[in-house]
Amino acid sequence: MIDSHLRTLGGRAVLVGLLVVGGCGVAFAQENPAPAPAAAEAPAPAAAPESKVIEGAVNPYSYSPKNTEGHTDVDLRGILEGLGPVAIDWYQHVMTLSNPFFEGRVPGSRGGVLAGEYVEFYFKQSGLEPAFPVVAPDPAKPAPTVQVAASIGGAAATPDSASTHPEWTQWRQTFDVAGAGPKLVRSDVAWTDTTASAGAPAATLARGKDYAVLGNSGTGKFTGPITFAGYAIEDGKDGYTSFGSGDDFKGRVVMFFRYEPMDPEGRSKWADSRFSPSAAVAPKMDSVAARHAAAIIMVNPPESRDGKRNLETSESSRFGARLDIPVIQMSTEEADRLVKAADPQGRSLKDLRNLADNGAIRPLAFKDSVTVAVDAELSDGVLQTDNIGAVLRGKGALADQWVIVGAHYDHVGFGNYGADPSNRGTLHPGADDNASGTSAMLCTAKALTDYYRGKDAPEELRSVLFMAFSAEEIGLDGSDFWTKNPTLKNEQVQAMINLDMVGRMRNDELAIGGTGSAQEFMTLLRPIFEASGLTVRADPSGRGPSDHASFYRAGIPVLFLFTGSHGDYHKPTDRGYTVNPQGAAKVVTLTETLAKMLATLPAKLEFASTDGAATAGRRTGSKVRLGVMPGYGNDGLEGVKVDGVSAETAASDAGIKIGDLLIGWNDKLLTGPADMMERLREHNPGDVVTVKLKRDGADMTVSVTLRAPKSE
Repeated sequence: MIDSHLRTLGGRAVLVGLLVVGGCGVAFAQENPAPAPAAAEAPAPAAAPESKVIEGAVNPYSYSPKNTEGHTDVDLRGILEGLGPVAIDWYQHVMTLSNPFFEGRVPGSRGGVLAGEYVEFYFKQSGLEPAFPVVAPDPAKPAPTVQVAASIGGAAATPDSASTHPEWTQWRQTFDVAGAGPKLVRSDVAWTDTTASAGAPAATLARGKDYAVLGNSGTGKFTGPITFAGYAIEDGKDGYTSFGSGDDFKGRVVMFFRYEPMDPEGRSKWADSRFSPSAAVAPKMDSVAARHAAAIIMVNPPESRDGKRNLETSESSRFGARLDIPVIQMSTEEADRLVKAADPQGRSLKDLRNLADNGAIRPLAFKDSVTVAVDAELSDGVLQTDNIGAVLRGKGALADQWVIVGAHYDHVGFGNYGADPSNRGTLHPGADDNASGTSAMLCTAKALTDYYRGKDAPEELRSVLFMAFSAEEIGLDGSDFWTKNPTLKNEQVQAMINLDMVGRMRNDELAIGGTGSAQEFMTLLRPIFEASGLTVRADPSGRGPSDHASFYRAGIPVLFLFTGSHGDYHKPTDRGYTVNPQGAAKVVTLTETLAKMLATLPAKLEFASTDGAATAGRRTGSKVRLGVMPGYGNDGLEGVKVDGVSAETAASDAGIKIGDLLIGWNDKLLTGPADMMERLREHNPGDVVTVKLKRDGADMTVSVTLRAPKSE
């Protein structure tokens, strides 16, 4: 790709060709590094440019310096113009949507709202019509969490009198997202030693420094003495337990350590690296709450080598279902001060850790004279967000039949869900995922509009519904909402095309899922694929971790375009300069061709189930595939919730089922989908791993023999 590109552009700007065209340069050189040149071949250091100062008047109307021969200024304009107008438009969209100004486009954020307005603006620029009817507001529902007073280019969701479909006057389909994370409304925490301070607070804690209210906290207020419960492990290795028979914590605040017993160096005693499944927080919370605790305090154990040292937030710490009592995390330093005051023997937090590490402690009631006051109020975590939709009208007898082209415009914001926990709090720009797909959809909308309104357009054309979905990263919520609250009947829809992560094409290759979701699909698709000049991996399955899965579940044929996984997936490094505009232009061209075929095909496609078909791996970037579709946080459970299991995969062979919660990988705790992807990258085909899971409230262990992805 680089060689042909440089020939096209006369060999100009090699470095920037690698950078801009290059997902193949900056991003992928790290994944496929070239051999380092021998020391003797290393180029000589470039000479420093010569400085000059030329005094005198400068005419701003005629001053226009020219490059001299051999000068190395970058001709970025020439590079992009050489790629063509589609690549230019697509690249502009990606660079805009992945700009930090949009805050990672998390649903409910100001940046998410602005990203929706951006999409709507360009729908209008293409001359499309709004796609949704007016819905009367529900007085029982709260107002949207985020409102932006000013709109871009008049892009506010207001009735459009120019619409030729009088019922559809709105660009937005608003829906509630539950489980996106409760929001902290207020909190106060203090502790008092009545014997030392005559009832005055010994410490009023600062939120964010001394404590944090956790995401599974209930709203409540309580003041009471403390009981220390060690690691709060119900049933650990070799019969280890933190509890005694008949423990009842009624009227007391229970403090416990995160993680599990450690050796003197602060390493887990039960895992070779990191922690075992016994370190999971949610079961600890449940065990303490079941013993009637009035409030809970979690503390990071002191001097833990692999454990976190910072505080969580209400957004980053949804440890299981919400409880009906206050739940906070206290800093190690503040907890140490509290323990020294409250423990009858005046021991430190480290002293208690040593006892808990050796199993030499059961719940310890501290002095009643030392009390903690906890007051927390959290919202219910429900926010409002929008699908953005636009219509391109067909004509003739096919005009009331439809093709849907969609892409999700949201991303994971600052990484509080669906991302590696180590990156929480860092902006995730989401250039490939999925500014790339949103941009490809906008380019496709422009191209199809020009085609439909051109003089050579056929007399019979299906209408096209373009949709930018929100809350895909939370759990396909936007597409799921549309399929359950559709504006079209299923029998009107020919097929749905989904564009998700199409910005990193390599070697002119991409995967297209859903090729078996209509009876005659491959007969129709094969000539298009063969004429595309691309290597197309045709995956028959209509399922997968993206919005097309919602339409497949509704019985609609689907096609899912995807240029492949990479090491920047759901990481802060998924930035605009890593994408490949040249490859994306080819995706847009192919999408336009597919849409035209679907829009003009005289016959209605017949849906076909692919549930018995094996599906190829997509996003793990690993040599192996498990074969589950993970849920991304609707219930906030620590672990990996299984929303789907593909046939003929390691997961199906091992008996993993939809609804299972995977919580352990060999002897390690499994914290979420991103953690599972990291584990998969450590393995080769044929490796056998032990997976601990919860099914219907019971713990189970299964042996899993890992397979290579089908596409490999």
